[in-house]
Amino acid sequence: MKSTSTIVANVLSIAGSDPSGGAGIQADLKTFSARGCYGMAAITALTAQNTQGVSAVQAVDPEFVAEQIRMIFADVRVDAVKIGMIANAGIARAVAGALRPHSTIPIVLDPVMIAKGGAALLEPEAVAVLRDQLLPLATVLTPNLPEAAALLDEPEALSREIMESQAARLIMQGPGAVLLKGGHLTATESPDILVSGERFHWFEAPRIVTKNTHGTGCALSSAIAAELAKGLAIVDAVATAKDWLAGAVATSGTLTVGSGHGPVHHFHGLWK
Repeated sequence: MKSTSTIVANVLSIAGSDPSGGAGIQADLKTFSARGCYGMAAITALTAQNTQGVSAVQAVDPEFVAEQIRMIFADVRVDAVKIGMIANAGIARAVAGALRPHSTIPIVLDPVMIAKGGAALLEPEAVAVLRDQLLPLATVLTPNLPEAAALLDEPEALSREIMESQAARLIMQGPGAVLLKGGHLTATESPDILVSGERFHWFEAPRIVTKNTHGTGCALSSAIAAELAKGLAIVDAVATAKDWLAGAVATSGTLTVGSGHGPVHHFHGLWK
């Protein structure tokens, strides 16, 4: 009798740790599980943080980061990679070097630069390395408006027209697609634009009024990586991931985690 079992996709997160569980590696692993994938993690940095902010960051030795990645690929089938917090230029180079032999698999790059509370999570000199070595490896780049502005070295977008222009110029830096997130706009809507090749696709969504937005970027990029690992096309992976995240944000109030920016509810579709 033939087996009817479905192969579970394996997804690797390369990112920093959040001990409060709302962002970083912890959020990525929760997201992979919620989306039906097996999650793995290579840690780039340790942070001391909670829902109110980040008090300290301890970067991991770049060669050790690379060795974590090499050991995973030496033994485990990896169906997609999500890259989050890189911390510094040395780690950015190490990650790029470790992933370059595996650039045919989907890679989702979330250029984590600033924490929700304002703490810097990427050293300034690392931006150039991120731009030059990691962006060309990315299947999808998922910056928010401040991150896109930093990558382009220009002011933050204040309108849809500027978002379109910035997304188009980020594509020219090498990623296969760019999902520019409009959550920092001041309108009642929270639009995102996906640029893939010469195609522009707007994702419209109402702004959900909640302070529980800690780790939303981590969760979205991880969900996109999970859907790509399962074989979805980019536009479908983004649409599915955004729909799941909307539910996670809308139900975040059912959790009681901290007194600041709480986490989203990664398991809203599974916990009754």
